[in-house]
Amino acid sequence: MKSDLNKNYSEITEFILLGFRTAPKLQILLFFVFLVIYMAIVVGNVSMVLVISMDSKLQTPMYFFLRNLSYLDLCYSTVIAPKTLVNFLSNEKKISYNGCATQFFFFALFVTTEGFLLSVMAFDRFSAICSPLLYHVNMSHKVCVQLVTGSYLGGCINSIVQTDFTFSLSFCGENRLDHFFCDVPALIKISCADTFVNEMVLFILSALIIISTTTVIVVSYGYILSTVLKIPSTQGRRKTFSTCGSHIAVVSIFYGTVFFMYAQPGALSSPEQSKIVAVFYTLIIPMLNPLIYSLRNRDVKDAVKRIIYEKWSSQ
Repeated sequence: MKSDLNKNYSEITEFILLGFRTAPKLQILLFFVFLVIYMAIVVGNVSMVLVISMDSKLQTPMYFFLRNLSYLDLCYSTVIAPKTLVNFLSNEKKISYNGCATQFFFFALFVTTEGFLLSVMAFDRFSAICSPLLYHVNMSHKVCVQLVTGSYLGGCINSIVQTDFTFSLSFCGENRLDHFFCDVPALIKISCADTFVNEMVLFILSALIIISTTTVIVVSYGYILSTVLKIPSTQGRRKTFSTCGSHIAVVSIFYGTVFFMYAQPGALSSPEQSKIVAVFYTLIIPMLNPLIYSLRNRDVKDAVKRIIYEKWSSQ
């Protein structure tokens, strides 16, 4: 029996990404919509990385983490968007077996790392607001690098485990993925093996990551709220808490969609619904993040003005 499964497993050398099942004219429209979104992602996140790198006043822990967040948004959207754009214009929406595994590995790596990084950013705000005198000690450059490295390490471990479990499944002839990229739920659906263990691994790992990171975020903001409420002036409370507003918005959007997609057992049951949610966290969130942080952040807007002024005056 085992040899038969291995034989069937070896027969699958590529997958067909069914993507969005619409009329050809709508495929062209979707291509341009996705292209505009991806261009906005690239411009927005590259701009954030450059502005933070170029402006000396933004060389603080908060903006160090924000620069890494922009880098992650750019990376995991780039893992998905180019192949999706090509498939909109192609009759053969194929991806090789190895290409599918590679796409999933890097997608899982960057998305998981972003989840850990968002919790690190919450801890940074907690340290800045609740322990301002020890902030530069607690959040030294060395500590910041270690926290970012730890985030990538956690993302890498999850990605390796998920990729190993998923691509050790047997696929007995069925290679059509009802999705626009290689993701675990779609791959589990077409496997001819017993996928109970894989579904439990997906659910447990996702739940553990979400619970651990959201616990850090909730506890951090609980202490922040308590500290802010003790500030006597309304203006002081508003100014202090405004530094957290952008992060709260990003966390809410990111974790809401990821929880809906991965951390509930029924998440595997609706392909069309899953595609819509997947578009949100693979493309819409990476597009919104730089807008949220730039439009709601006076420091970033002032940095942009300084850079433009310096470039203009030097000509």
